[in-house]
Amino acid sequence: MTAPIDPTDPTDMAAFNKKVIDQFRTNDGKVDGVFEEGAMALLHHVGVRSGVERVSPLGYFTDGDRVFVVASFGGGDVNPAWYHNLLANPRTTVEIGSETVPVTAREVIGTERDERFAKIAAFMPMFADYQRRTTRVIPVIELVRD
Repeated sequence: MTAPIDPTDPTDMAAFNKKVIDQFRTNDGKVDGVFEEGAMALLHHVGVRSGVERVSPLGYFTDGDRVFVVASFGGGDVNPAWYHNLLANPRTTVEIGSETVPVTAREVIGTERDERFAKIAAFMPMFADYQRRTTRVIPVIELVRD
């Protein structure tokens, strides 16, 4: 049995993400394992300090034509790096299935965030568990098509 992935260990996450990204691109957005049942997207973002483009596999949620991602970091006490990168550089692209879409990231805040997060958590209860694990308010980001 292999040890679980440590999301705070960049080596673990880089190897894990590479495998997921490769599988996503080979299978038109389909992946197996823990992500098999959910909707997966590849979010492109530029590092705030490095200026290097990175790609993060994330679950996403839709409401009509609207697309949302959650900066849960598994309930960790800090926001994931991609969240900070999107705030600094909100114009980016996202891969959904075999399509690459230009988007602008917009943080959903206040009552709108709370309502959106509640809908997401009702659909995927693990997000409610992540929120209980941390004192930070887990951000919700809308990826608005350009």
